[in-house]
Amino acid sequence: MKELIKTFKQSIQEAGNLLDLTPMQIFVMLTFALLCGLIIYCVYRFFYRGAVYSENFNLLLIMNTLITTFIIMTISANIVLSLGMVGSLSIIRFRSAVKDPLDVGFLFWSVAVGITCGAGLYTISLLCTLFIAAIYVISVLLRGKNKRFLLVIKYSQDCKKNVSEAIRPVKYTLKNKIVTKTDIELTLQVRHDDVCKKAVGALQEIDGVSSAMLVEFTGDN
Repeated sequence: MKELIKTFKQSIQEAGNLLDLTPMQIFVMLTFALLCGLIIYCVYRFFYRGAVYSENFNLLLIMNTLITTFIIMTISANIVLSLGMVGSLSIIRFRSAVKDPLDVGFLFWSVAVGITCGAGLYTISLLCTLFIAAIYVISVLLRGKNKRFLLVIKYSQDCKKNVSEAIRPVKYTLKNKIVTKTDIELTLQVRHDDVCKKAVGALQEIDGVSSAMLVEFTGDN
């Protein structure tokens, strides 16, 4: 029985020291994680096209990358500590709602970078980060050429015919219509081209049109 307990203790001690990370290795892992995290930060900062940009969320992406790297290093270096860390992480509950679906993608991106850097896969982490960044930037630039806007027109019942004539050349999709006894409010999804600009100018000259404004449509409103 004593031999069995001794063997068990020895196996635990050996399992707890499977990987001895040097300070240089830790520094290299965190440096690569920080480099990839900064790439994610720059992509999110300069190419974010949501309704409201959040600097705090962008800083969270860098922190998330470094923290995930730290967790993976701990798991890789010590199995005994990794079991306790997994148990403690399982009780954490995040209550902040993610408003933009793209933010979830950025969070997973930062976690993936942290995992690969913590595992010492620096080349995979850097190359995949650059590839994902390039795909995202290209998609944002291509989407920017086909921006959609909402044309909101508020006018009186008396000038209904003139408004219909003014917006006839515009290709639009009716998103909302509010009719009262005296006024009508139209919300149209349009493209911001020369035809739309001329229509907005014509609407502003019609007596009875109280407002005609363009709002960029991002899918969040």
